[in-house]
Amino acid sequence: MRVRPADLDFYLHVNNGVYLQMMDVARSNYIADVGGFPPLREKGWYPVVAAQTVTYRRSLTLGQRFEIVTRVLGWDERVVYLEQRFERGDRLHARGLVAGRFLTRGSGERVAAPRVVELLDPGVASPELPADVAAWARAVDVAHRG
Repeated sequence: MRVRPADLDFYLHVNNGVYLQMMDVARSNYIADVGGFPPLREKGWYPVVAAQTVTYRRSLTLGQRFEIVTRVLGWDERVVYLEQRFERGDRLHARGLVAGRFLTRGSGERVAAPRVVELLDPGVASPELPADVAAWARAVDVAHRG
């Protein structure tokens, strides 16, 4: 991606709200890359953000190219945990943590995260969540309490 004039705030760096919009686009791209949209559509399931946080390290400014690296960190019975990193070369500019849920179209019924993962990547087991992510999930009250 590249920073555009409309991405900037009064201080001429990317506005904090724009990071969230960019993260939305990157998550949709991730779902498309793993071939997730056809099976999700067939089931009538769609993703929503339950919680997210961003830690900013360095500013992104006009014209800079960067990548958003999205990866699944794990899941519990309720949510899938993602990390989204804004990187320029080997430098980290921002790191987002996202807890995503899936709902059923029409009814709004929640879909257990393991069912979604099984649909998209059968047989894969959740890795252990990094300690900082597990602590964050408990702090924002999205972690499964089982």
